[in-house]
Amino acid sequence: MIVTRRRTPDTGDRRLETGDKKHMEKELKVAALRNGTVIDHIPADKLFQVVSILRLKYYDHPLTIGNNFDSKKMGVKGIIKISDRFLAEDETSKIALIAPNAKINIIKEYQVIEKRDLVLGDEINDVMHCVNPVCITNHQPVPTRFYVIQEGNKVHLKCRYCEREIAQDEIKLKKK
Repeated sequence: MIVTRRRTPDTGDRRLETGDKKHMEKELKVAALRNGTVIDHIPADKLFQVVSILRLKYYDHPLTIGNNFDSKKMGVKGIIKISDRFLAEDETSKIALIAPNAKINIIKEYQVIEKRDLVLGDEINDVMHCVNPVCITNHQPVPTRFYVIQEGNKVHLKCRYCEREIAQDEIKLKKK
């Protein structure tokens, strides 16, 4: 008898008895990525925001989205594998807004050729709403633009139009 443990946010540890080794081999296996990008260590509660930022629901190549995987560092995590796509710097900067500790792995011919940490750019454009109700971006068809202000470990965004500062935990992404 093989016993595995799975952690769930609502119930804590849960013991699963899965039977013999033959039964254990029937677990889900995801195909290796030949060329593309893997985004790993995404907080589980932020995974679908990353999917939205990258507009993956419109992507017509293979992709894998997994959530609530066990993680020693995070408890649970999400992962995204995107076939035949390499993220631009502005895309990774947008991801850094909501999942700053996620990791980017670039895959070519089944090999990890590069590992990147996420870095915020100097400016974030048309990804989020300004929280100021009188800002022009909330009343006119004007794309939002925010300057990134980093002070130690804290990140604030400053609206280019109304100059309202927004803390990282106040970010409201646009629906796309």
